[in-house]
This record gives sequence, structure tokens and C-alpha cells, in this order.
Amino acid sequence: SRDLCIDQAVVFIEDAMQYRSISHRMDAGSMRLYRCYYSNACQRILNFTIFCILALAFIETPCSLTKTADVRYRSLHWEPPCGLTEGVEGLCLLVFMADVSVKGFLVGRAQFQRNVWLLAYIVVLAVSLVDWTVSLCLLCQERLRIRRLLRPFFLLQNSSMMKKTLKCIRWSLPEMASVGLLLVVHLCLFTIFGTLLFTVGEEDEHEKKERLTYFQNLLDAFTSLLVLLTTANNPDVMIPVYSENRAYAIFFIVFTLIGSLFLMNLLTAIIYNQFRGYLMKSLQTSLFRRRLGTRAAYEVLWLPRAVLTGGFPSHRVGVMPQDFLQVLEKAQLSSSQKQAIMEKVRSLDGVLLSADEFQKIFSEVDRGVVREHPPRPCYQSPLLQSAQFLFGHHYFDYLGNCITLANLVSICVFLVLDEDVAPSDRDNFVLGVLNCVFIMYYLLELLLKAFALGPWGYLSYPENLFDGLVTLALLVLEILTLAVYGFPYRGWYPEMRGLLSLWDMMRLVNILIVFRFLRIIPNMKLMAVVARTILGLVQNLRAFGGILVVVYYVFAILGINLFQGVIVAPGNDSLAHDNGSAPCGSFEQLEYWANNFDDFAVSARGPLPHRDILEEPKEEELMHRLRNHPHVRLCR
Repeated sequence: SRDLCIDQAVVFIEDAMQYRSISHRMDAGSMRLYRCYYSNACQRILNFTIFCILALAFIETPCSLTKTADVRYRSLHWEPPCGLTEGVEGLCLLVFMADVSVKGFLVGRAQFQRNVWLLAYIVVLAVSLVDWTVSLCLLCQERLRIRRLLRPFFLLQNSSMMKKTLKCIRWSLPEMASVGLLLVVHLCLFTIFGTLLFTVGEEDEHEKKERLTYFQNLLDAFTSLLVLLTTANNPDVMIPVYSENRAYAIFFIVFTLIGSLFLMNLLTAIIYNQFRGYLMKSLQTSLFRRRLGTRAAYEVLWLPRAVLTGGFPSHRVGVMPQDFLQVLEKAQLSSSQKQAIMEKVRSLDGVLLSADEFQKIFSEVDRGVVREHPPRPCYQSPLLQSAQFLFGHHYFDYLGNCITLANLVSICVFLVLDEDVAPSDRDNFVLGVLNCVFIMYYLLELLLKAFALGPWGYLSYPENLFDGLVTLALLVLEILTLAVYGFPYRGWYPEMRGLLSLWDMMRLVNILIVFRFLRIIPNMKLMAVVARTILGLVQNLRAFGGILVVVYYVFAILGINLFQGVIVAPGNDSLAHDNGSAPCGSFEQLEYWANNFDDFAVSARGPLPHRDILEEPKEEELMHRLRNHPHVRLCR
């Protein structure tokens, strides 16, 4: 039927615009299910489900809902009742089961059996369900939960860009392995050279013990040189031996030239070259999918009309613009994409679209639509027209930037003058008055711009929207400060009232003023180009950010299972918080008590302290236990 062809063309165009494969069922019922699955509502539910199952790690035992991670001051972890997190996880697993079932039905059995990601989806769900059932049977008392390590898979399988990134990493591994082997050989050779060169004889071991800090044995020398590849311990690793003989610097210069400046850059070049080739292939694949989808839409729109007109006539045939517009009306496209294509189709004046013309229309999507600002209001009074011209001119923006800079300079001046004064003893009279004056100007500037450009014209500029939101926040904070603490006066430092003290309110105001200074970026061309480039990089690096989230998530869970409870709070016979007798550079002296693997939040934040700190000679019982713990040795 004609309606079925229209629906098929709608699905094909949606697939083309989203770079999806068209290898799926195309009957009427399957297409309704397909469009429902890829609708914004269903995809948001699926994304929210993935977020929920990943966020459970912050609430599950060990819970991360504590004020501090410091083992000395941390309160007891909240223990969620058995079945709370498991119930939420069970609902998430049900959503994933429905997800894989719908995908399997839509792609068909043959395609499903060839899709590695869908097969892995089934395996991960099965293992997660079994482990979830075991947890309920053991009343949530089991320590190892395998399904927590598998949760990042749900994030991976839902992102096509993350899948492509993983595939590119897999393609890059062989060439990266060759350079990695060269790095290992380089490290091993210089490790042997360094151990032989810097080993101290028995007769002068006591006097030159410092030289053994980094080259005491092969393992220590290898680790020190491995860190030196990143220059993180430079020049510390060189100073002990350089103090004895300056000729030893040649060893480190040659090592750095070969390792850091040649091999590491070669590795970076290989990775760049591989991802560059991957990007080109990815773009070609995406372009092919778009052309294939649009060609399929053209075929289903052109063929029925050719049949209805009595076969394939000799005169020109093609797709009627009215049919194409009907398809676009039903397609789920962004407003900018739909507007660009419709404008191009309407400009053809009812001419039949050939296959090539049908394809070229979609090139308008890549060009985008130039966003036009709403027209400025028209005023009859010459005085109002002059005011509109004055306050709508870009020089008025420059004046606002100068005022903002003056406000920022005043804040810096008072920070320098009061750096040695306690917050409770500071006289905030002058700064409070200045902030009130500046905020009144910001509000006046907002109103004058809205008068010149019109309300909708003012909001159509992103920089004005940012400026307006910050100005309204400043106004609200200033009103609250005046309502709670009154107007400024000499010696204005009243006692704390409510949730925030006067100094805290002033700090919030000053922070927003500094944040408002970012409004100068659009007015400086070079800075605006750099800012747009950074924003573009952030958008394009979302797939790599997702890979980093997966890696950190997995290693955080592994860290909890391996190292939870290794760092314990000091007892009465241990070093106190303010005890200055701790060795310089030791765990206690650097106060690394918050650096542990006792919950997911602190595990995802960072690792155990640097190995040099754990290897400092210590006589305390706590440090002895840390050094001899098998998990700590494994981490080192």
C-alpha cells in the first residue's frame, strides 16, 4: 500500500540521518516497534537505566555517602538494607532484557547470530542475573560481586562511537606492541647499566647510601626509569649520583633522548596515524549508510508511483516533492535538519526529484541553517531610537567588559590587602558597597540591552543568556545578603545568621562576578576561536571519555576487592595528627589517610600513594603492616 511505502521511507530517512544500518525488519508492525524503540522517550529511559545501574556503586556496600574519605575522621559507612539496591538493579536488568529482546527481534535471527555485541549482551545479562540471584540467596552478605565488574558493558554496547573506538584500539595494538617492545628493551638495558654504574661498594655503603635510593636493585631501578620516561621524578632520580660525578648526567641525558623524545613520540605518532585512518574509515562508513538509507527511501517512494502510472514510462520519473514533504513531516528529525531539507524541497516548485537530486538534498543538512535573530523592536520616538542605537551597539558591550574588569580588579585588591586578616576580622564595608554598585550596573545593563534588542532578541544571543543568568543570580544573592545582614557600614562583620556567614555570602558573590568575566570571550576573536575549538573537542571526545569512565569504573571495583581495609586509622600508640616526629615524606607526614580503596568514590578518584612514600624506612607498627601486606606489595 501507499501508506506502507511512506512509512518505510520515513524509517529509511531516520536511519540515514542517524547513520544506522537499514538491515532490519520492514513490515508495518516491526516498523512501529522500531520507531518506538528509537524514539526520544525510549532512548532516554534506556540511558537513565544505564546511569542508575552505574551509580549504584556509590550506594552499595561499601557506601560512599560520607563527608570525608580520611580514615581518621570518617564516620561509619551507611549500610543499605538488603534488597534496596538489589531491587533497583533488578529493575535495570529487566529493562536490559527488554532492550536485547527488541533488538534481537528487529534485526532477525541471522543478523543476531552474527552480531558479537548482541551475543555478549546476552552473556553479560545471564551472568549478572545469576550473580544477582546468588546475592539475594545469601542475604547480601557475599563480598565478591562479579556483576559489578560487568556493568560498564551496558554503557559500551549502547554507544556506537565507543564501539568504534574500541575497534580502533584493537587495530592499533599490533603496531603499538612493536614500539612497546622497543620501550621494554630500552628500559631493561638502561636498568642493567644503571644498576652496574650506581651500585655502591661495601666499604663506602654507609657514606653513599643515598645513591641506592633509586638503584638499589633491578626492580627499583626499572621502576625509577619507567617513571623517568614521563619525567615525573626528574631531576630527583639523577641528583644523588650527579652529586658524586657530573659525568653521570650523560646516562640520564641519553636515556631521556632515546626514551622520552624518540620512542614515546613515535608511539604517539603511531596512535595518531591509526586513529586518523580509523576516522576516515568511520566517516566513509557513515556516509555510505546515509547514501544507502536515502537511496532506499527514494526507491520505495518512486516505485509505487511508477507502477500506478502504468509501469515504467519513457518520460522522466522521480519522487514528487509533495510525497517527500509528507515523509519529512512524519520523520523524527531535529528541527534544524527538517527545516533545511524542507526549504530546499519547496524551492524546486513541484519538479520531480531524480535519484541524484534526491541525494543532493540531504547535503543541505551538513550545511545547517543560519540562525537569524528576531528583529529589533521599532520605536516611533527619535529619542528612543537614539537610545536603542546606543545601547544596541557593540561599543556598549565593550563598556560592560571594562566595568566587569574593574570589578574583578577591586576583588583582587581586597584579597591582597586582607590576605593576613582572618575572615571574621575583615571589614567588608568598602567591598560590600562596591559589589552593590557593580551589581546595580549589571542589572541596568541587562534591562537596557533587552530594551534595545527586545526580550526575544536579547535571549537569542548565547552570551546574553549567560550574562543574564549570572546577573540574576548575583541580584538574588545580594538581596539575600542585605535582608539577612543589613546594609554595609563601617566595621560590618556581624555574627553568622542562617546557613551562611557574611563572608560565605561575599565569597559566593565574588565567585559569580569572576565567573561573569567569561563574557569577554565572544568579543575577542582569537579567544572565541580557541573556546569554540575546545567545545568542539569536548563534543568529539565523548566516546573517549566514555572509554575512560569504563576503565576507571572497572579498576575502582577491582581496587575495592583487593585493597579495602588496607589503610587503617592510627590507634592511640600511633602517630597523632599533629605529631611532627614522622619522617619527612612518609605516609603520616604527608597525611595521605584519605588515599585508600575503602569505597567506590575514593577508589575512582585515585590510587594508593606513590611507591617511594611506602618504601620510606618506618619503625611504626602501622607502616610495617602496610609494607608487608600482600595487596600493597601487589599494588607497588
